[in-house]
Amino acid sequence: MVIGLLVLIALCLIALARVVAAHTQETDSVEQRDFATSVAARIEPLSQEAIVGQDNAGMAIKPDSPTGAGVVLPIPKDGAQVYEQVCSACHGLGIAGAPKAGDVAAWGPRIAKGKTVLYDHALHGFSGTAGVMPAKGNRLDIPDAIIEAGVDHMVSLIKH
Repeated sequence: MVIGLLVLIALCLIALARVVAAHTQETDSVEQRDFATSVAARIEPLSQEAIVGQDNAGMAIKPDSPTGAGVVLPIPKDGAQVYEQVCSACHGLGIAGAPKAGDVAAWGPRIAKGKTVLYDHALHGFSGTAGVMPAKGNRLDIPDAIIEAGVDHMVSLIKH
């Protein structure tokens, strides 16, 4: 009777193992195909060489999009929109040394230098001891006047 019980337990374990394996093998094979595709994309050569006498049309230089791969971001219309779409990414949380919007202690010395300096740093970028300000917050497609309106909006957020 003990041997019969052990055989029954062994058969149940074998059946359970087959059920579990059937589900995981399908998932692994799909993931493996996606993994192989992603690896192939990551290891393709960064450059190609044109060879005389061969079709080199596939190597035409394609211009880079300033905002990413085919993504078109809307142009903000005023200072509040440019703050929400662009500036708040760093100035909302104080990322990369950016002074938080509304922080009097952080903005006081900057405001004391004058709006001309603030506009210049926002438009052309700035590298300081505390962090880096990229030109136009890396949105070079936004007109200068809108960026300046965004600076004015951030200055207005300071509670005196």
